[in-house]
Amino acid sequence: MEKTLFHIKEMDCPAEEQMVRMKPADFKVVKQLAFDLENRDLTVFHDGGLESITAAINSLNFGSSVTATGAYTESLPQDDDTTNKKLLWTVLIINFSMFVIGLTSGFIARSMGLVADSLDELADAFVYGLSIYAIAGTLIVKKRVARISGILQLLLAIAGFVEVIRRFIGQETVPNPIIMMAISVVALIANTASLLLLGKTKGQEVNIKASKIFTSNDVIVNIGVIAAGVLVLVLGSKIPDLVIGAVVFTVVLRGSISIIKLSK
Repeated sequence: MEKTLFHIKEMDCPAEEQMVRMKPADFKVVKQLAFDLENRDLTVFHDGGLESITAAINSLNFGSSVTATGAYTESLPQDDDTTNKKLLWTVLIINFSMFVIGLTSGFIARSMGLVADSLDELADAFVYGLSIYAIAGTLIVKKRVARISGILQLLLAIAGFVEVIRRFIGQETVPNPIIMMAISVVALIANTASLLLLGKTKGQEVNIKASKIFTSNDVIVNIGVIAAGVLVLVLGSKIPDLVIGAVVFTVVLRGSISIIKLSK
């Protein structure tokens, strides 16, 4: 096996990375591609066929050149897609678990904040599932996945605002603040762990960026629900819970708009 390093001067964004990625993708001699977008480098692990690979990459006219080539006898390094998939599967499981726990606790505690947060976790789980599907796809697929994710969050936000208004007008009992705070602390720990895991993903593809935006929003939401639980405990009122519910869906709305813009 051989290892060849290409420097590609004009490969400075994910769109161009995808164009480069697709060029040698059908060559049977190509065993693995490793991208370093920051330094604009591409490492190709292959069994011969260097001239054909070089010609395919050069056809993009991105200012590519071979900077090093030689025999490679070690095992192939773990590729970025495999690493990203494992990390996304982990955060998907974390988010779906927190959805089940949060929704159940929300109904028991009669807390709109917890219910809203749990539905946000469910939406995020769908987002991560779509991101896993998109990792091996083309740039067009990745953008479509990000757009679907954004629309999902947008619909969730609208439904949430309607429910907050209904509960504000209706005769709702005061939620249980202890359950609110306890579950939100657990969710905060889970989402912080998810954010740290996502920080380990390589590349800046649109679906990965979308996942990081959603998880960052979750951390903010968890802190807000904890604060609302404290106010409910002190004031003995349902209003803080409804306010944080509205805030949660505002965060969801802003996140959905960010993702939809990102998908363009």
